[in-house]
Amino acid sequence: MQTVTALGVRALRAAYRAGTLRPLTVVEDVLAHIASRGDDAVWISVTPAEVLRERAAELEGLDRALPLWGIPVAVKDNIDVAGLPTTAACPDFAYTPTADAGAVRRLREAGAIVVGKTNLDQFATGLNGTRSPYGAPESVYGGDLISGGSSSGSAVAVAAGIVPVALGTDTAGSGRVPAALNGIVGLKPTRGLVGASGVVPACRSLDCVSVFTRDLADAATVLDVLAGPDPDDPWSRADAPAAPGLRLAVPDGLELDPAVEARFAEVVEAAVTRADGFVRCDAAPLREAGDLLYGGPWVAERLAHLEDFLAGDGAVLPVTRAVIARGADFSAVDTFRAIYRLQELKAWAARLFETADVLLLPTVPTTFTRAQLTEDPVGRNLVLGRYTQFTNLLDLAAVAVPAGFTADGRPCGVTLFGPAFSETRLLTAAAALVPTPMEVA
Repeated sequence: MQTVTALGVRALRAAYRAGTLRPLTVVEDVLAHIASRGDDAVWISVTPAEVLRERAAELEGLDRALPLWGIPVAVKDNIDVAGLPTTAACPDFAYTPTADAGAVRRLREAGAIVVGKTNLDQFATGLNGTRSPYGAPESVYGGDLISGGSSSGSAVAVAAGIVPVALGTDTAGSGRVPAALNGIVGLKPTRGLVGASGVVPACRSLDCVSVFTRDLADAATVLDVLAGPDPDDPWSRADAPAAPGLRLAVPDGLELDPAVEARFAEVVEAAVTRADGFVRCDAAPLREAGDLLYGGPWVAERLAHLEDFLAGDGAVLPVTRAVIARGADFSAVDTFRAIYRLQELKAWAARLFETADVLLLPTVPTTFTRAQLTEDPVGRNLVLGRYTQFTNLLDLAAVAVPAGFTADGRPCGVTLFGPAFSETRLLTAAAALVPTPMEVA
């Protein structure tokens, strides 16, 4: 019998409908898979086996038409799951919530089985997956390749076939960089489309709950469950769907390593032939907007949430503390100047999306090993975010998809961007425009 590790949401639901699988069988399979991988630094806590078995039994009495009935999911450990500690990868920060985060509650109501909490860059501050006292997960492709972060454990849990769905968060690219480095789909919804109540803030005004799956259709299914008003999140926003369209924009002036550049050129060549139109744009405004996140006053928003904790006796990784503490370097005047400039860059982006429906970029400009991140943890982390950090500042939606491998064998991913609430368009465009790895091999 085929195990859950080989199935996505749709295939698993089909097996349930056919009666060839039961939730209890799936639970036992997931537990066995976790045990077989040993200390892979993917999980910070796992739901006790007896609780998972009780959930499997409970599901037998629920409506099997629920969209995620019997689907195992993982949750990044900066998102509350009732009864499991929320650590944000900092043991001294840990607390045990009595209620689920809004997004987790929606998953459970749709029939999901919450397997446990996954590792992350501490306080979701990082894009590489090495900034955690719980260890640094390796990419599923091995070779000491970083898993990407901050949603490292969630991405590996999906890519390794432990669960078909995982929640991450994405403020600067944390739901897309690890997708690229593990060959899976990473969906970053519009800010506020998925409620963020019960999420430990990184930058509260920019934080998004993100979705990892192994294909686009499963991502759409999960988004349908998650999207909607969250009365406990003041940043929650209503959906305003974008019209369909497949006009493509690709920036000039990208800074990529040669192998990634060559692979991206192949993807672009194929995508252009499938698009309804094609325009070039300038990459500089995107990079400038992204630089405001860590090189500008938005880093102070991270400090606003954690200042009291950092001032206490809690143990925080030195690199995490150094990044967040930089928030004290910015004045109110700096902040307003940055807000004014960002508004100009938003206007630039709005004009771009008058001429194109989707923007195509490589997800990461290069890859690094865990050893290389140890040598330069700050500089190389910034490189990873070069084409992701602008997204929430410019109020865009994004979906990251695998695009095969470079000529020297490293994973390569691309991301499609669109205006706020363009998720359906982006999922459609990703399926229509981005060639499969076989097509550009």
